Amino acid sequence: MGPGARLALLALLALGGDPAAATGREDTFSALTSVARALAPERRLLGTLRRYLRGEEARLRDLTRFYDKVLSLHEDLKIPVVNPLLAFTLIKRLQSDWRNVVHSLEATENIRALKDGYEKVEQDLPAFEDLEGAARALMRLQDVYMLNVKGLARGVFQRVTGSSITDLYSPRQLFSLTADDCFQVGKVAYDTGDYYHAIPWLEEAVSLFRRAHGEWKTEDEASLEDALDYLAFACFQVGNVSCALSLSREFLVYSPDNKRMARNVLKYERLLAENGHQMAAETAIQRPNVPHLQTRDTYEGLCQTLGSQPTHYQIPSLYCSYETNSSPYLLLQPARKEVVHLRPLIALYHDFVSDEEAQKIRELAEPWLQRSVVASGEKQLQVEYRISKSAWLKDTVDPMLVTLDHRIAALTGLDIQPPYAEYLQVVNYGIGGHYEPHFDHATSPSSPLYRMKSGNRVATFMIYLSSVEAGGATAFIYGNFSVPVVKNAALFWWNLHRSGEGDGDTLHAGCPVLVGDKWVANKWIHEYGQEFRRPCSTNPED
Repeated sequence: MGPGARLALLALLALGGDPAAATGREDTFSALTSVARALAPERRLLGTLRRYLRGEEARLRDLTRFYDKVLSLHEDLKIPVVNPLLAFTLIKRLQSDWRNVVHSLEATENIRALKDGYEKVEQDLPAFEDLEGAARALMRLQDVYMLNVKGLARGVFQRVTGSSITDLYSPRQLFSLTADDCFQVGKVAYDTGDYYHAIPWLEEAVSLFRRAHGEWKTEDEASLEDALDYLAFACFQVGNVSCALSLSREFLVYSPDNKRMARNVLKYERLLAENGHQMAAETAIQRPNVPHLQTRDTYEGLCQTLGSQPTHYQIPSLYCSYETNSSPYLLLQPARKEVVHLRPLIALYHDFVSDEEAQKIRELAEPWLQRSVVASGEKQLQVEYRISKSAWLKDTVDPMLVTLDHRIAALTGLDIQPPYAEYLQVVNYGIGGHYEPHFDHATSPSSPLYRMKSGNRVATFMIYLSSVEAGGATAFIYGNFSVPVVKNAALFWWNLHRSGEGDGDTLHAGCPVLVGDKWVANKWIHEYGQEFRRPCSTNPED
C-alpha cells in the first residue's frame, strides 16, 4: 500500500466530514460546547415569550414566573454550563419545560404566535435522548464520586461514606434542582429497571413536592402523585412492600378515585399479612453490575482522589528536569518534564502549549466535533462508556499545527509524519464526560487501527487544552495512580514494549468531569517509522 492510500485510511479513521454535517441534529449532552450552543435557541424562545406576555398582560402570572426564572439564567452571556446540575436543567428545560409551558395554554391568537415561535426553533432544541443522557451523567457522577443525592439536589457536591461527609467542590453560586428535575432523573433510571438509582432520586422528588404542598408549576411534567406512584412501585420491585404500601396510601389521599392504586394497596396489605415476617427487613438494593468494567472499584477509587499524587520526596525516584532530548529545536527553550510514574513510565510536560495555542486548537476543532466512537472488532461504535465529541485536524489546517508537530517530534524523538502518526484528535467532554478503562493500542488483530498499515500505536501524546474545576483526571488502573488535568501540559507514555507487545500497565481511563469544560488533544504515534528511533528489544520488560 502506497503513502496515498495510507493517508486515505487515516482520513477514514478520522471520521472527518463536512462541518455542516457535524453540526446537524446530534446529541447535545456528549460535549459541553454543544450544551452551550443550546442557549441560543432558548434566547430566541425568550423573545417570543416576551412578545406573548405583552399581548396578554392580564393573564398567566405563573407563566411570568417561568419567564423570569429562565431570564435570570441568561443575565450573564457566559452562563457557566460547566456545572453538571445547571447543564442537566438546561437540557431538561429545553427538552421538557418549554414544551409543557407552550402546550398547557389556550389556543388564542397570542398563544398561536407563541407556539409558532417555539416551532421555528424546535428542531434546534435537545431531543429526549439528550435528557436521558444528561440524567445518566448525573447518576454516573453520583456513583463514581459517591455523591449524596440530597446534596446534589441542593447544588452541593458532597461525598458520603458512612457517617463521614466530604465537600468535593463548593460552587461559587448554588444551583438547586426542583422536584420535577429530580423526578425526571429518577424516571430515566426507573424506565430501565435501575431501581438502585431511581429510588433516591424519586425519594428526593417526593420530599420536594411535599415541601411545596403539592403546588404544580406550568413547566412541570410531573406532580406529587406521579412521584408517589413511581416510587411506590420501585419500592415494591426491590421487595420493600411496607414502603410501597405507605406511599400508595398517601397517593390515595390526593387521588381517592384511582382504582389501580386501590388494588395495589389491597395487594400490598395481603402480602404483608401473609409474609410479614419475611418482609420486615428492608431489602438492600444492589448497584447494577457493569459486565465490561471488571476494574470498576479501582477505577472509581482513583477518580475519587481527583488526581492527587504523592510528592517527590516520598518517592525519590520521581524527578523533574529540563528536557531537550538532544534536539536543537528545544535547546533554547527546554521542556519542563515531570516524571509522575516509572512503571509504566509516564512523563508530564508542563506548559507544552501556550494559552493562545490551546484556544486556537479548540476553535479549529469545534465546527467538526462529532460523537466519539471506539473500536469494537472491525467496527467503530458510539458507546455509553465514552461520552465526548471529537474532531480530527490535519496539520495543513493551520501553520500552528505544523509547529506543534515539530515540537512533539523533537520532544519524543519519533517520526510523527503521516502515515506514521494519526492526525491530531481533539476531544471535548460532555456532562459527566468520561472514557472508562481502555488501552490506546489495539488488542485485536482485526482492529481498524491496522488498516493504516503502519503497525500498532506505540505511544500516546495527550495535551490538556483546558482546566477543569473538579474531576476529569487520567487514571492508570494497574499503575494505581491518577494524573490531574493540568492546563497546557502534555502527558506522554509508551503503549508497547520494545518487543512490540502491548504494555498492560497502560490501561487507563478519563475520569468523569465533575465540574468544568474538559478539552484534550491526542497524537497517536505508530510503530512503523520508529525502527531506528526506538529499536526493538527481546527483553520483555523494556
